[in-house]
Amino acid sequence: MTRVFRIVWAVAVIGQTGSAAERPNFLIILADDCTYNDLPIYGGQNARTPNIDRLAGQGTVFNRAYLCEAMCQPARAALYSGQFPMRNGCAWNHSASFSTTQSMPHYLRSLGYRSGLAGKVHVQPDKAFPFERIDGFDPNCVRNPTRLHDVAPIRGFMTRDREQPFCLVVALVEPHVPWVMGDPSQYPPEKIKLPKNIADTPPTRSDFGRYLAEITYMDGQVGDILEALEETGQAGNTLVVFSSEQGAQFPGCKWTNWDTGLHTALIVRWPGKVAAGGRTDAMIQWVDVLPTLIEVAGGDPSRHTFDGTSFLSVLLGKTTSHRKYAYGVHNNVPEGPSYPIRTVSDGRYRYIRNLRPDEIYIEKHLMGFSGDGSLNSLYWATWVADTWTNPHTYMLVKRYMRRPAEQLYHTAADPYELNDLADDQASARIKARLSAELDRWLASQGDPGVPQDTHEALKAARDGKHLHSPK
Repeated sequence: MTRVFRIVWAVAVIGQTGSAAERPNFLIILADDCTYNDLPIYGGQNARTPNIDRLAGQGTVFNRAYLCEAMCQPARAALYSGQFPMRNGCAWNHSASFSTTQSMPHYLRSLGYRSGLAGKVHVQPDKAFPFERIDGFDPNCVRNPTRLHDVAPIRGFMTRDREQPFCLVVALVEPHVPWVMGDPSQYPPEKIKLPKNIADTPPTRSDFGRYLAEITYMDGQVGDILEALEETGQAGNTLVVFSSEQGAQFPGCKWTNWDTGLHTALIVRWPGKVAAGGRTDAMIQWVDVLPTLIEVAGGDPSRHTFDGTSFLSVLLGKTTSHRKYAYGVHNNVPEGPSYPIRTVSDGRYRYIRNLRPDEIYIEKHLMGFSGDGSLNSLYWATWVADTWTNPHTYMLVKRYMRRPAEQLYHTAADPYELNDLADDQASARIKARLSAELDRWLASQGDPGVPQDTHEALKAARDGKHLHSPK
């Protein structure tokens, strides 16, 4: 940047957003496939995460943060665009958003920021997500083993131009399968306390221990990233966000609309601005993050077509609430036969609508096979075998594969959503209220339901010829 252009740029930006010193940097750290309540800060009883715990003590923990879809690519497209899947175009895994989609680099560039992304990308096309690519972290979530990380490139990005604030996303690939990183000997299978929605079989315990080891490995990466930020001398003027993405690759978590699929961890640290050691019940979704960053940067998110809204007032302690409802969708494409699901939660109760209750639910990776037909995991077969003698395992397998048209859960009292209240007359008014709200949201999104959630629709999206356009 030439000296003359730098002066012109600085004058324009300061006139729009205030002095450069008032605009913090943004550092967003994402885990990959980590069920939120497997983390100790959300009650997890197994994993050791000293760095995440420390970050939580320095910032505010959101108790009710949600994705809109428990698959990697749709979730990330929503985070970066501030728009739900139907609006940005990415409603399926391994697809693409509309080429006209605007995202974090576009909006923050106009506010004087440079935006970089290290690690897993998994959004496209580049025109819609023009992040500067930063080396140092493995972009391949299924590599075995994961490449060792190097913080030098992200440190270089942070310090490259101190006159221009940065937004840096570091998208880690743990604890996504294969669970091969970390030290599983720290988690002896016989000592693991399995969550209530996970069947208790020896292969499951073994896999869960390797998953926990990857959580601890990921936590070490978080520590290294935060240390690199400290070394730049900019930690005091950087808003840090940590989130865990969707649930892990166990039945009832990833690729579902249950709470353990869509509920995500969220910690925000902003020294001198956000309360240290705080927690909030304010409900937010990932689509709310970008509008918040824009407002923090001095912009006006209401000028843009977002599905999310800024929760800056929650961060600053000016209010204790944000949105009334959180929404979710799922289609299972291309991870198995089409199985469209829609959901809405008010933070206490969750209503789920299965649009094809006549079909059985099949997810190829989780049930043991990779895309090439090779074995991926063996624990699911032991779940099925255990159904012959274990009523709880039978319930879990049936719950996963055969789903009624409607489901209702009192999530606040039943966090693993094992007790379906859809036919409970005492809960009928709650079900009716949530069902009506889901209808309203689906109409606002122009969601056609079953026709949207097909392999044909995915193919069209991959070819840039989406079958359905946003409203």
